[in-house]
Amino acid sequence: MDRFRIEGPTPLRGTVRASGAKNAALPALAATLLTDEEVRLRRVPRVRDIATLRRLLAHLGQGSIEGGAERLHLAPAGAASPDDAPYELVKTMRASVLVLGPLLARRGHARVSLPGGCAIGVRPIDQHVAGLEALGARVALDHGYVDVTAPRLSGCRFRFATVTVTGTENLLMAAVLADGTTVLENCAREPEVSDLARLLVAMGAEIEGIGEATLIVHGVEALHGAEHAVIADRIEAGTYLLGAALTGGDVLVEDLRPEDLGALLELLAETGAEVSLEGGGVRARRAGALRSRDAETAPFPGFPTDLQAQYMALMTQAEGVSTICETVFENRFQHAAELARMGAEIRLDGRFARVHGPRRLSGATVMATDLRASASLVLAALAAEGTTWVERIYHLDRGYERMEEKLRALGGRVERVAGEETSPGATAPGEGGTR
Repeated sequence: MDRFRIEGPTPLRGTVRASGAKNAALPALAATLLTDEEVRLRRVPRVRDIATLRRLLAHLGQGSIEGGAERLHLAPAGAASPDDAPYELVKTMRASVLVLGPLLARRGHARVSLPGGCAIGVRPIDQHVAGLEALGARVALDHGYVDVTAPRLSGCRFRFATVTVTGTENLLMAAVLADGTTVLENCAREPEVSDLARLLVAMGAEIEGIGEATLIVHGVEALHGAEHAVIADRIEAGTYLLGAALTGGDVLVEDLRPEDLGALLELLAETGAEVSLEGGGVRARRAGALRSRDAETAPFPGFPTDLQAQYMALMTQAEGVSTICETVFENRFQHAAELARMGAEIRLDGRFARVHGPRRLSGATVMATDLRASASLVLAALAAEGTTWVERIYHLDRGYERMEEKLRALGGRVERVAGEETSPGATAPGEGGTR
């Protein structure tokens, strides 16, 4: 397994372009199953999760070719294809469940393995199942698979018991080809959901209320091809802005929508960072001391759970005590122990983490436990004195495109080391490490 070797402290300075959003590109890829015509997607990030879903789509008979940098062209390959998503293809990525809705709507049947992904808490698909049943599907759960059948879906009114991004996306894709009108209530309002809705409209779907908590879908007989540009990755952009504040640097992230980062930008300004909007981008810089500020994760437009770990790294260098409340996932503080190995003082109490700062960070060997935890450790390493080894960066590769290259362009001393070399103090695979 590859790892990062990072030399710190190093302030990040310069300009970086935001990649396309992984969490928008994944449902967009799944949506191509809804038509026989070609769909052209632009600004698709080259990350591991995209490659995984492309393999799954190929298994399902959906061909994809690269049409240039950041471009994918997707269309049926022409041969008879299965309608199952086996465990071997979905075990590393939760977003694989997004093929459930389009497969059912288009082919009348789908059998999808219960998904894997980051170990950040229980993430059931009960709302997906309940919604598909409301649309008229027969659902069976057996041997780790969800099996759904419906010769034709029928419009309904369905209210999500809890806000769920992938649940909203799955039912939205199923409803666009259902008979009649479907009203979905308590929907996720994340920008990635709205981006999917805009793609579906470009393909011929009829959707009202995009960006709101209630979506009204008027089913159509068929969808056609379209071309669509994926929105900027607000989590990647937020990570680099937090890195600028953490390291006392100055970073401009170009080509993103500031409104998608409203909660973070307000919080950053309160901590003492200078935040400004410049020419279609966002700039964050810091010269003085950081102030501790509490944060609580929440569905959009609240503070995103996917930036919680990176914000915790920032608070290790802030004056005072900050309390971070994680309301979305119940097991998303695993990075706290690794930050403590670097010198941070963090006390956990259920869904609360209290960060005492500022504390001097020093280089250490740390292990990433999930995608965003990886990013927090990389940011902390840039602010730490000495050498830090970040193990298991395959988590990072799932969602950050060329992160080491982008950081080096900003002045960071980051090197990817191939898996054959064991870092100092690391436990090699098979040696029974406890972390």
